[in-house]
Amino acid sequence: MKPQASIRLLVAASGTGGHLYPALALADFLTATPSSQLTIPESNYQYHIEWLGVPDRMETRLVPSNYPLHTINVEGFQKGLGLGTWKIISQFFIGTWVVRRLLKKGNFDLVFTTGGYIAAPAILAARLLGIPVILHESNALPGKVTRWLSPWCTWVALGFQSAVDYLPRSRNIVVGTPTRSKFHDKSNDIAPSTHLVINDNSIPRNVPLIVVVGGSQGALAINQLVRECAPQWLELGVWIIHLTGEKDPDVNNLHHPHYISQPFFEDMAALFQQATLVISRAGAGSLTELAIMGTPAILIPYPFAADDHQTKNAQVFAEAGAAIFFQHSQLTPQVLTTEVIQLLNSPALLQQLRRKMYSLAVTDSVERLAQLLGESAPLPTN
Repeated sequence: MKPQASIRLLVAASGTGGHLYPALALADFLTATPSSQLTIPESNYQYHIEWLGVPDRMETRLVPSNYPLHTINVEGFQKGLGLGTWKIISQFFIGTWVVRRLLKKGNFDLVFTTGGYIAAPAILAARLLGIPVILHESNALPGKVTRWLSPWCTWVALGFQSAVDYLPRSRNIVVGTPTRSKFHDKSNDIAPSTHLVINDNSIPRNVPLIVVVGGSQGALAINQLVRECAPQWLELGVWIIHLTGEKDPDVNNLHHPHYISQPFFEDMAALFQQATLVISRAGAGSLTELAIMGTPAILIPYPFAADDHQTKNAQVFAEAGAAIFFQHSQLTPQVLTTEVIQLLNSPALLQQLRRKMYSLAVTDSVERLAQLLGESAPLPTN
């Protein structure tokens, strides 16, 4: 039997869960799946994966236990041009030089990135060395780096069909957005007779459950709004699981036996599976997970997201009839309280939202993306 050769892959993903979790889902799939199932049946290779990130971001907690992590100091132009512009530009060129040296020294065959400012030096460095680059863009409105640098990529893989309209070239392919394996592992489904347990609280299966999640960074504005609405929902026998993020100063302001507040919860698949309704921001990762689980949702996009891309994401789901969409400026406690009560009192509408959510799910996204990488990488030799 021939020894396995390696495809050396550098993953450039940094910052929020929206960038990191799809990349982690892909990396875990590539390392766990035999090469013969990925691309060419007679091939015999494995992936060696290393990671490119930024110091003091989520990847420093999530990545090192599984993949070697390299970091560079880069940041984006989220606040426009100003006094710090030259610093950002110099960081970009220095970062590109560092990544180029890393790619060359490590003999990397392929670069995969999920966009954001970490993608810019990774794409440019790979381009200078002639290394193929796959860029995955999960949002309906592609970010600036995707729009600017997509012509330099081998392929641009998209989470939304509507993103094609914003990109200048034809080498785009819609693959959906990869999600963590728990969202696909039916053996982990909660049995009808079991209860979801959080912090020693057992949530019965037959009660309405509202889950509130503000994305990987939390959402203080949604947290405050929900705490104003929650007493009326709780009076109806509803249970609430409120994931507040780690920076909410008012986290202990509401107490009720059916109200559970904590910064985050690891098994979001189980949580979304049991939820009657989710109140959420509109990050592409969260929307993908909601679609796969078929969970009805009220979406409140983060109004200060780059290019207001969360609004575009929410509009795609709302126009498909898969979610209820509100701009935060439209919401008052009374409006949100009434909307939730009306939904909870309308099983037919909840079921319709659930069906539409399912219809938007791309359940084989990670397989499609893995296939694309395998076809783009130079075939390794033993």
